[in-house]
Formats: sequence, structure tokens, C-alpha cells
Amino acid sequence: MSTPVHDDPLSRERGHLAASRSALRAMREDVETLDISDVTANWVNAAVLERQIEDRIKALADLSETPLFFGRLDYLHAPGAERAEGAEGERFYVGRRHVHDADGDPMVIDWRAPVSQPFYRASKNDPLDVSLRRRFGYTGGDLTAYEDEHLSDPAEAAATSKLLQQEIERPRVGPMRDIVATIQPEQDEIVRAGLTGSVCVQGGPGTGKTAVGLHRVAYLLYAHRERLARTGTLVIGPNRSFLHYIEQVLPALGELTVRQATVEDLVGHVEVRGADEAATAVVKGDARMAEVLRRALYAHVSPPAEGIVVVRGSRRWRVAAYELEEIVRELLARDIRYGAAREALPQRIAHLVLVQMERAGEAPDDRVQNAVARNTAVKAAVKEIWPPVDPAKLVLRLLSDADFLAEHAAGVLSEDEQKAVLWVKPARSVKSARWSPADAVLIDEATDLVERTHSLGHVVLDEAQDLSPMQYRAVGRRCTTGSATVLGDLAQGTTPWATRSWAEALGHLGKGEAVVEELTAGFRVPTDVIAYASRLLPHIAPGLTPVASIRENPGFFDVRTTPAGTAGVLAACGELLSREGSVGLIAADARVPELAAALDAAGVGYVGPGEETTHATRLTLVPASLAKGLEYDYVVLDEPRAVVDGEPDERTGLRRLYVALTRAVSGLIVTHATELPAQLG
Repeated sequence: MSTPVHDDPLSRERGHLAASRSALRAMREDVETLDISDVTANWVNAAVLERQIEDRIKALADLSETPLFFGRLDYLHAPGAERAEGAEGERFYVGRRHVHDADGDPMVIDWRAPVSQPFYRASKNDPLDVSLRRRFGYTGGDLTAYEDEHLSDPAEAAATSKLLQQEIERPRVGPMRDIVATIQPEQDEIVRAGLTGSVCVQGGPGTGKTAVGLHRVAYLLYAHRERLARTGTLVIGPNRSFLHYIEQVLPALGELTVRQATVEDLVGHVEVRGADEAATAVVKGDARMAEVLRRALYAHVSPPAEGIVVVRGSRRWRVAAYELEEIVRELLARDIRYGAAREALPQRIAHLVLVQMERAGEAPDDRVQNAVARNTAVKAAVKEIWPPVDPAKLVLRLLSDADFLAEHAAGVLSEDEQKAVLWVKPARSVKSARWSPADAVLIDEATDLVERTHSLGHVVLDEAQDLSPMQYRAVGRRCTTGSATVLGDLAQGTTPWATRSWAEALGHLGKGEAVVEELTAGFRVPTDVIAYASRLLPHIAPGLTPVASIRENPGFFDVRTTPAGTAGVLAACGELLSREGSVGLIAADARVPELAAALDAAGVGYVGPGEETTHATRLTLVPASLAKGLEYDYVVLDEPRAVVDGEPDERTGLRRLYVALTRAVSGLIVTHATELPAQLG
């Protein structure tokens, strides 16, 4: 006997999905038909309001391939005020955004709302007043399955969610997607941490630290929207390929205003056309360079040689040299920005003149003080005592003039370190100089010494382990009055200046009080793959806790000895392309041209790491230097020894190899004609 449609739970849930989509369309149509002609005072207000409406329309888009809701919570009861969020008999559908019907009643609750939190936190030991948690399975945008957990039944609640495992392990093509349906309790705790405190997340491969950071931004924008709308938010990634990979996560959650950038974007005061040797970059990236820059900048301040005479009408007012000296000493002692002190100096001088005027029986006001501050004699004295300094020219002189550098680096940098940072061939001007990335950071530091950098409300810094101390300082001054979420893995530090500890890094960032959280549960990397890669940990990050894969699917893993050349690599790619999902071919940078030519000759389509894969072209050819932070269902890793040898030292090379080995979600094939690194056993 067939079950009537109205008694079929799956049909009822599909009906709620259809009704919710209809309600979302109505919400969007309401915004699209808004008439603002009578509510704006001028064209500026109208333009701002139109932009806000456009953003709202985009945020209300119904993405056909993205489930509108992914879970349901049925509450038991609400005996006290503390249970007000979940009153007796109430049922909530949890999704990516809020949807309400024509009467304003919620049909889908935003995953960030307090009432949704038990979806991630409730357990058999602490059901949080939830009687039933239902998860939904989708094929494309169609609801095709559901799974119930009766949290009041300990035996049933202890079972592993099959739909949750399937969602975590689901093959993917294209950019990174959100994880709102699969956030784990330890991840949710970080996501919902308060805005005022900074958090540092140490997480090995596959622990979801990047997703946690992005979802934390989305949560903070939900919980503190007005404040962050004023102060701004920023996500910082290691390179353009990485930012392209993650760029769809926040828009899929309805957040369209978060800026994304690299550190190089932030410090782009000059055009970077040069590169430093590793030893030079290490010294330039050392925090001690901040002191060298500070000394060099304030060396421009000189005590007055003589007093000044201010002429106003028939009267002359004299400010003695010792009085000017007192003002200079006071401004230096206040430790304010060089530029701010320079702007304050003429006003301080003018104030002394006004005091003399008042003693002589005059009654000067603020207009007189401003006029005195603009007096020719005062302006000439300020230029002599506290001259303007261009930050780029200051750095140019430090790197070009050995005597100037020696004067201000004395006791800070050794003679060898000074020689390391000096240009062999000094540049003639700021424009003609071949600035390196490390030079640009120095200019940014000097710029901040002259004029305070604007601070944002919240900054997310991903792959933070690769930053130099000076780069940390550059990021830190963008959130001096705000908070930060720092994401990284000490074992994946692949720069010569990679951070040695989070305490040290957070100190340079100016967030020494940040709470350090560690994620060790691996959701995305198969057991056999992470176990193989973890053989490197004692050599690259002694004492770091290895990631423990919690996946039920052990994945596919094979290490193959192949003949020299590219035939074995191409065969492995073909094998993995016969499976569902994305495939990454990762190789030492020097090997990429040869592999690209072989793929072209074989007629195998591929894209670069900054390009989006499609169902027709699922292979990405990835230089090892750009693999960090990226993820593929299957990976072919070509010649591990070449990956190690491509770096300036073995430890950095082994860390690069660790990164490359841990990019696979479902399977990994390692191909090699040369001997494997001994550290792999």
C-alpha cells in the first residue's frame, strides 16, 4: 500500500523548499519594486541608496545549485526565559540566509542566528533542548534525502551522520564552497567567537581553517553589521590564485562587501619589479628594520639654530630658540606620527605668539592663531626644523647610501646584515628603482611612521605562517583598533622567514593577547594520504600534533616508480580523470613547462591555478609554489625530490613537499623516477 503524499516526510520537505523559494522570490521582487524617488534628499543619498538596494537584490539571489536550507531543528519546550529562542513545539529550518513569508513569519532561519546554533552544537550529552535534528541531502538543487537524529535517544544520537560524511567528501569542480551544512562543534566555537577578541587558528591540512575564517567573517557581519559597515572587513590571502579559489564563499552566504587582497596589494605604494636573494629578504623582513626606519626618519628633525620673528602689521613678535627647542622636545616625547607632529608645530609656535599678544593687551582669536601659523617666517622655521619626508625616498636612501644606513643601523644590524640590504647598484630615483616585495613593506612601514594607517574593524589573515615580521606589522596596523582572525599551519611555512611560533607572530601583529586554537581533526584529507605526509612532520615541525583524519572513506593512495619523462605522469592523470571530481597535477616549478608541453601534445585540456575548472576541463596544472591553500578531489604529485630541491634549503623544500602531498581530498598518486626524499621513509 502506497503512502499518501501528505504523509510522506520527503514530499512535505520538498513542499517547504518550494514554498521557501517562492517566498525568497517575493522578497527579492519587493526590493526590486522599491520607489526611492520621494525618500532621498539629493542625488548623493539617492546613489548610496540605489547601491544598497542593488546589494540587497544580489544577496537575495536564489542559487539553483545551492540548497536554500540544509537542516531542521525541532525543539522540545521552553520552560524558562533562557529557552525563549526555542519555544514549545517550534520548528526551524536552518539555511544560508533568512527567508520569511508574506506575514513576516520565518520559513528559513539564517545559520548565524542564535536559534540555529544548536544545529552545530547539540549532542547526545547536551541536546540543548532539541528533540530532533534533521539533515537534508541534495542532488544539485533538488532535495533527495533526509536523515534524522533523535537527540533524546542516546543510542540513535551517537550514530555517525551519513549525509554529513557524504557532504564533506562530495567531489567538487570549481572554486571553494561554503561549509555551513558541515560546521563541526569545535569549528563553530571559533566561528562565533566575539568581535572584540582576536583568534589564531593552528590547523593542519584538511581541518577547515580557511573555511572557518571565512565563515567567521560572515558571522561577525551578521552579529555586528552596523559597526563593521562603518569600519570595514578584509580577507588577506597569500596570492591571487588562492583569492580566486575562495572568492565565491562569502557571496554565497549573502556577504558582498568584504574586500579581499594580498599583502602585496596592501603595501602597493610603488611598482615591484625586482626580487631579493633569500638572505637579503630575511634581513629586510626582520622587525629590527622598523627601528632603523624610525631612527632614519626622526634624524631629519633638527634643533632650531636661532629664534624667529613674526611680523604682524607694525608689531614684531619674537619666539626664542630655547622656546622652539622645548616645543620640539615635547612633540618628540609624545610619540605621535611624524606628519602629525609636523602639522602641530606651527600651531604651537603660533600659540606662543598669541600669549605675547594677550600680555600686550590684544585679544586675538583662533583666526589670528591660524594666520600666525601660516606666516612666512613660521613656515620657513617649520621646514628647517621638521622638514617633510617622502617615505619611498627615505627607504631609497637607506638602501643606496652605506653611510646613511650605517649611521641609523648602528647597534641594530650587523655590518654583514647592512651589506646584505644595500643595493649593489643604487637607483637614481623612486620611479627607476627596481623595488622588491620586501622593499615595498619597508616603504609601508615608513609611510605609517609619517601618517597613521587606517584601521579596519576585522581582518582575516590566511596562510599566515609564511609572513615575515615586517609583513605581520603591515597587516597589524590595518587592525590596530579592530580584531583579527589569524589562520595557518606552522608545518606549511615555506619561506626562509616563516614564523617559528604563533606567540612570536602575534606579537609582531600587535595581537599578543589573541587566543590560539588548534584544529587537529582532518575532514578533507584521506587517512592514508595524511599518514604518509605526516612522516615529514618530525623534520619540519617537531612537536606539532599530526592531523587525525576522521573520514570513513580511506581514499585512494599510491606511490609509483615511473620511467624518466612524462609518460607515467600522463597515465596517472588519465586514470584519475576517469573518476568524478577535480584533478590537480602538482609539480616543482621548474618541471611545469615540460609537463605543460606533454599535456598539450597529448591533447589533455588543463587550466592554471588561477583559472576556474569546468566539467569539461577538470585538470589543473599547479606549480608547487602556488599549491598552498588549494584543494582537489584527486592529485598527481610529480617527482617529490624535485619539489624539495626547488627550494633554497632542505627544510623549506620538505615543507613545500608536505603542502603538495596534502592537497588531495579523495586520492593521491605520487610518481617518481628519481629517488624519494629519505624523510618519507
